[in-house]
Amino acid sequence: MSWWCSARGTPWDWSWQPYPGVWLCVLLLVAGYAASVRHAKRSGAPEDAHPWSFAAGVIAFWLAADWPVGPLGTGYLASVHTVQYIVFSMLVPPLLLYGLPTALFRSLAGNPWFAPLVQLLTRPLMAFVIFNTVLVATHLPAVVDGLKVTQVGAFAVDMAWLGAGLLFWWQVLGRVAELDPLPIPGRIVFVLLNVFIPTVPAAFLTFADYPIYAVYELAPRMSHLSAAEDQQLAGLIMKIVGGFTLFGTASVLFFRWYAKEEGEIF
Repeated sequence: MSWWCSARGTPWDWSWQPYPGVWLCVLLLVAGYAASVRHAKRSGAPEDAHPWSFAAGVIAFWLAADWPVGPLGTGYLASVHTVQYIVFSMLVPPLLLYGLPTALFRSLAGNPWFAPLVQLLTRPLMAFVIFNTVLVATHLPAVVDGLKVTQVGAFAVDMAWLGAGLLFWWQVLGRVAELDPLPIPGRIVFVLLNVFIPTVPAAFLTFADYPIYAVYELAPRMSHLSAAEDQQLAGLIMKIVGGFTLFGTASVLFFRWYAKEEGEIF
């Protein structure tokens, strides 16, 4: 039994496979959420948790990491790999962050052990650098082919996506005033600056004349798509879905800012 999905090079079949590591992560997320809510209530902090948002984030994480999406993206289809990237970095993080009580973040920011690290990681420049470095690094052929073949490596890639996504979406949501969140115009600029770098790996995937990932090129085919066609689809998914997500986020922020400004004027 495998504890996490990894590329195995065996023919694909639709027989269910258990991945206990995924279930453990889900359990830890749920337990951590319950503990943070209890802590917030005991401290008398405002009840600003959003359980349905956190639950949606946990479910999205589980679906992207567990069978069948997990093994398909890890060792068979580059297009599913890209879907996993978008889910782990652009869907799950905002749902989790919005669902947690702000008392948790205030507690971390006020803890002398964690405060320096929190202040460092929540800086916009740090979030920008980490988010885009993880994006580019985890789509390099040497990294994909080297890490996806082991459970530890595949787990590290998934957690890197999630961690980088949490830092990115922290800047967008700006839920804790004590941590000096960006003003809404600053958040719009931050999101738009992150639109351009993803186009680089997306272009390589879409316009390459041959498969660039050995792990997907040599994988037994489980669909009518060739390895090159699957790779092109992966590039289109990253470009269209990823770009739509970022532009959509910037648009929502703009209209929120515009409505606020109009309300203050009139």
